[in-house]
Amino acid sequence: MRNQLKLEKLYKQYAKTLYFYLLRLSGSKQLAEDLTQETFVRATVHLNKYEGEEARAWLFKVARNAYLDEWRKQKRRKTIPLLSVFSSKEDMISRYGIPEDSLLMQETQQQLEDLLFFLPEQYRSIIYLREYEEFSYKEIMETLQLTEGQVKVKLHRARKRLSSLAEKKGWYYDGME
Repeated sequence: MRNQLKLEKLYKQYAKTLYFYLLRLSGSKQLAEDLTQETFVRATVHLNKYEGEEARAWLFKVARNAYLDEWRKQKRRKTIPLLSVFSSKEDMISRYGIPEDSLLMQETQQQLEDLLFFLPEQYRSIIYLREYEEFSYKEIMETLQLTEGQVKVKLHRARKRLSSLAEKKGWYYDGME
């Protein structure tokens, strides 16, 4: 009974952010929903080992592994899931702002999201966890099973690759921090 309450609490706390993480990885709303559910199914097995902030990094690791398993299945079937283009986050744009600035910000955000799909999965994951979910290096280490040095190097390389892709597209990108 205690584990069920713990699972419900974790689900309420992290289901939405896990869904958006999986949506960014997969590009499919349906697949992200399925993988979010799969994450919590898998989490029930080892639930008693994780609590608090440790649970957050662990759940993202479980979610990433569920995505990678699905990706491998798709690869074996010789099909690649289609990546959909995300709509921009209109709720983040002030309705009282200057329309031109809002449009420019939307376009820049969309370009960045488009470029993220050209990165290898691990670079996409590390950028998403650091910049969108604001994970600490320690949480990224736990989630991606890397050392602190590897996290810093991969994050640097991911940002550099993103900058290079933007340059090739003729877009301006000065990195995230």
